[in-house]
Amino acid sequence: MTGLSSAGPREIYRVDWVPGTDVLHGTCHCGAEHAAQDPVEMWEWMLGHPEGHQPRGHQPQGIDS
Repeated sequence: MTGLSSAGPREIYRVDWVPGTDVLHGTCHCGAEHAAQDPVEMWEWMLGHPEGHQPRGHQPQGIDS
């Protein structure tokens, strides 16, 4: 049996419920965030990485500031 140290990098996803609402707030392992009311939509967004989201601070190529 191998230990966690030899398992390689792990992707961590976090989904929080926004109290008082029907909204879920998701944070991807890359730092991107998304809000949705439908849990299926949330998981499709997260597992569709990288389609549909970019890491924080990332600007798509071809956009000049």
